[in-house]
Amino acid sequence: MKRRGLYPRLWVDAGGASAVSQAGGALLVESVGAAGLDEGLSRALAPWRKPGSVHDPAKVLLDLAVAVALDGDCPADATVVRAEPAVFGSVASDATISRAVAGLARDARTADVVLAAVDQVRAAARRAPRPEP
Repeated sequence: MKRRGLYPRLWVDAGGASAVSQAGGALLVESVGAAGLDEGLSRALAPWRKPGSVHDPAKVLLDLAVAVALDGDCPADATVVRAEPAVFGSVASDATISRAVAGLARDARTADVVLAAVDQVRAAARRAPRPEP
């Protein structure tokens, strides 16, 4: 599986096999990758990643955001994202999500770091050349 940032690279296959039922989530993931938010957030949250951990705290947060965008309203709704590994990659278990969020919430600096990372990505996106219509 080829990757771009924290998520698998998507492709179109006309073979008639399975179809993605969460196309809105796929579009959101592509937008996050194109803007560089996944990699920027990953760098910003690197201090909160425990040695030997499998899941990047940034991907945990982004997976939760995708689940909410797909009409979820609690961390357990990440099951919808977890059900499409070809689109969303490996998604943390509910217990891992809970531990990651609790770990980030324990540190008062986290919100400032996350918001600063988002602001940096926004600024970079504004500076990026726009394609001709």
